[in-house]
Amino acid sequence: MQQQQQQHKPLHKHGFFKRLFKHRWTDESHVRRALPPAAVQHLEAQVRASEARHSGEICVCVEAGLPLSYLWKRLHARHRAVTLFGKLRIWDTEANNGVLIYLLLADHAIEIVADRGLNSRVSAAHWHAIIDSLRQDLRAGRHEAGLSTAVAAVDALLSAHFPLAAGEKNPNELPDAVVIL
Repeated sequence: MQQQQQQHKPLHKHGFFKRLFKHRWTDESHVRRALPPAAVQHLEAQVRASEARHSGEICVCVEAGLPLSYLWKRLHARHRAVTLFGKLRIWDTEANNGVLIYLLLADHAIEIVADRGLNSRVSAAHWHAIIDSLRQDLRAGRHEAGLSTAVAAVDALLSAHFPLAAGEKNPNELPDAVVIL
């Protein structure tokens, strides 16, 4: 399972309370501003169309802020992404080729977690390039465009490594809906 992450520094007491406030302050309204309903529908349609070309599964998950339990333990987006990879059963695909694209708004953090079937075929540099591209769009306030580009990049990898044979259909092992937490 591949995890791409930002580097995190230990939080001092002042930094802890600042982060706690930021995560409690950032809520669903921030997610709706970053990804209005039309953007969510577009991303869901893009995932659905993508999965018609390969046997992989893509899950886009956007979370406003971490749960309190993560904040108290001083955990970061990487930990949450790995947990969600399991909770959302992205690991549970027949070809071990599920991919989670996770965005944590409060920390401006991006994580991509790919199951071993795909991760063994993709270099760490390639994953970093996808994250760097997404990060540039997010910094410019282009959340939908950035996530769309990331989905397209993951689609290209899955299409190259897990293409469907002529007449074959992807059994769609996971929902295509954008997960908003």
